Amino acid sequence: MTDTIETNATASEAAAENGAELFVPLNKLKKSPRNARKTPHSEAHIEALAASIAAKGMLQNLVVEPETNAGGEPTGFYFVTIGEGRRLAQMLRVKRKQIKKTEAIRCVLDIENDATEISLDENVTREAMHPADQFERFRELAENRGWGAEEIAARFGVTAHVVRQRLRLGAVSPKLMQAYRDGGLSLDQLMAFAITEDHDRQEQVYENLSWNRDPSTIRRDLTRMNVAATDRRAIFVGADAYAEAGGTIIRDLFTEDRGGYFEDATLLDRLVIDKLEGLAARVQAAEGWKWASVHIDFPHAHGMRRSYPHPVELSEEDAAAYGAAQQDYDRLSSEYEGYEELPDEADRRFGELEAEIERIDAKRHAYDTDDIARGGVFVILNHDGTARIERGFIRAEDEAPKSADVEGATITEDGEIVGDEGNGEDAEPQPDDEEAEDAGKPLSDLLIRDLTAHRTLGLRLALGEQPDMALVAVVHALASQTFYRGGEASCLEIRLISATLASHADRIEDTPAAKALADRHAGWASDMPRDVADLWTFVAGLDHASVMALLAHCAALTVNAVRIPWEQKPNTRATMETLASAVALDMAAHWTPTVRSYLGRVTKAHILAAVREGVGDEAAERIAGLKKTEMAQVAEQLLAETGWLPSVLRTARPLSRDTESEAEAIAQAAE
Repeated sequence: MTDTIETNATASEAAAENGAELFVPLNKLKKSPRNARKTPHSEAHIEALAASIAAKGMLQNLVVEPETNAGGEPTGFYFVTIGEGRRLAQMLRVKRKQIKKTEAIRCVLDIENDATEISLDENVTREAMHPADQFERFRELAENRGWGAEEIAARFGVTAHVVRQRLRLGAVSPKLMQAYRDGGLSLDQLMAFAITEDHDRQEQVYENLSWNRDPSTIRRDLTRMNVAATDRRAIFVGADAYAEAGGTIIRDLFTEDRGGYFEDATLLDRLVIDKLEGLAARVQAAEGWKWASVHIDFPHAHGMRRSYPHPVELSEEDAAAYGAAQQDYDRLSSEYEGYEELPDEADRRFGELEAEIERIDAKRHAYDTDDIARGGVFVILNHDGTARIERGFIRAEDEAPKSADVEGATITEDGEIVGDEGNGEDAEPQPDDEEAEDAGKPLSDLLIRDLTAHRTLGLRLALGEQPDMALVAVVHALASQTFYRGGEASCLEIRLISATLASHADRIEDTPAAKALADRHAGWASDMPRDVADLWTFVAGLDHASVMALLAHCAALTVNAVRIPWEQKPNTRATMETLASAVALDMAAHWTPTVRSYLGRVTKAHILAAVREGVGDEAAERIAGLKKTEMAQVAEQLLAETGWLPSVLRTARPLSRDTESEAEAIAQAAE
C-alpha cells in the first residue's frame, strides 16, 4: 500500500498541475528551507495541533513543493511551504505510535508562487479569533455536547485547568463580555469578574467601578460579602460540612486563592454557632456548669468575676494510678534510652502512659463546687480556627450573698466589719461610775494616727534592712491586686495599673500572644489560695525562683509601651527600648506583616521598602508595577516566614561586654 502511495505521488509529480491535491507519505515531507518562520513552534502549540488532528483529522492541507537535486530532477521528497506545525504534530503522533511514519498526508502542490512569500503570507494575512468568541465557543461545547473539561482538553491539546478557565470566562455576563469586545475591559479585568458566576453581582460591581479598575479591586469588591477559606470560621467548619449544608465555595481560577471564598457568610456563621453550641452542651453536661454561652468573638466586656481552679489532693485511687503510670513510663524510658526509633508497640505504650499521666494531672486542680453551681463557661472561636473554652465566669446575679451576722457583725465587700446597732435590748448595762466609763473609752483617732505613724516608720526602717522580706511584701502587694477583687490586702502603697490594649489594636486579645499570657495568668490563679487573707503565707512559702516568677508575671502586666502621638514621654520611650533589649524581645515570634496588620495600611513605598529589606531588591522590582491592593497581597506572601519587622517593632541588640570592649578599642584607635 505504501509503495502504491509513493508511486502515485511520484508519478503525479510530472503531470500534476499547480494546485493539484497529493497524498504524500509523512516520511517524504521535509521542512522547507524557505519557510518564513525561523522561530520554532512552541511545544505547547505542537501538542495542541496533535490533539486536534487526533480528534478531528487534518482540517487544513499542507502546501508543498517538490524537492529537486542539483540536476533539477525530483528526489521524491517534498518541502512543506505552509503547514510546518501540522507536519511536526504528525511526527509527534508517530513518536507516540498513534500513526505510522508512512501515513498519507493530504497536500496541495504549489509550483508557481514564491515559497518564501506564501509562507510569510500565510502567517501575516490572517486574524486570530477574538478571545471572547473563543471563551463562548468553549462554553457552548460544554453545554451542547455535554463534554467535561478533561474531554475538551484532550480534543484541543490543552490542560483541563486551561479549559476550566475558558469555560469560566465564557460564563461571564454578556454585558461584560461585550464591554471586553469593545475594549472597555481588559482580559485581566474580565478574569477578575470571572471569580463569581453571579451575573447580577458582576454587573453591579461593574457599574459601581470608579477610576480604579485594578483587577485586585474588582476581586475585592466581588468577594466583599464572602469569607476567605483561610478565615478562622471557614477552617473551623470545614469545606465539606459547609458544602453539605448547601453552601457554595467560589474559586478563583486565575490567581492563587488559597482555597477560595465561602459565598454565604450568614450560613457559615450559623454553622460555626451550631458547632460551638454542640461543644458547649457537652462541656456543660460533663462538668456541671450552670450555664454555657457561645460566641464567635470573646465578649471582653462581659463584666463578670472569674474564678479559677485551685489545687486539690488526688484520691487514693488516682494517686496509685498516677504512681503506677509514672513508674511504667520511667521503666520504658530506661529500656529504650539508646533507641533512635521506637518499635511500634513501645511507641503506642508511651502514648497511652502519657495520656494517663496527663489525665490524672488534670485532676490536681479543680473548681470549687459552689463556683461550678453558680458559674458558667464561654465557648468561643479561637484565632486559629479551633474551639476555645473559658471557664469560671460568675454573673452578678449569681454571686453568693454577703457573709453576715456572725455575732451581730456584717462583712462588707471591702472586708470591713460593721457592728449591728440593734435595738439596745441586749446591750450590756453601762457602768455607773466615771472611772469605769473611762476604762471602756476607746483611744482617740488623733492618738491612733500618731502611734501608727511611728509604727509605719519602724516598719519602713526594718523592711529596708531585709531585702528578702521586702521582696515577699512587694510580691504580696502586687498579687493581691492581680488575682483578687475587693478591698486592700497590703499595707504597701503600690498600685498595679494594667492598661487595656484592645482600645489601641483591634482584636489584639484574640492573638496567640494574648492567649499565652492568659494561660500563664490562669496557671498562677489556679495556685492562689481561695482567701486573700492566706496570700501572705502562700507567697512567703514559695521558693525564691517561684517568688521571682510571680513577681515577673505581676510586673509584666503593668508594662505599657503604647505610643500615643499627643503624649510626650521621651524618657518612658527610652526605657521601653532599654527593657526590650534587656529581655531580648523578638516580635517576629508574635507578629507577622499581613495585609490586615500592616501592608494594607501603609503606602506603596513602605510596602516596597519592606519587601526590599525582607526578601531582596529583585522581589521588590517584580511587584513595583502592581496596584497597591494587589501589591500588598503579594508582599504578604513574600514576607511570610522571613521574620521582617517594621522599625517600630525591632529590638536593638544589647551591647555585650565583648562588644563594648571592642567599641572602646575602636574609639581609642580613632583618637
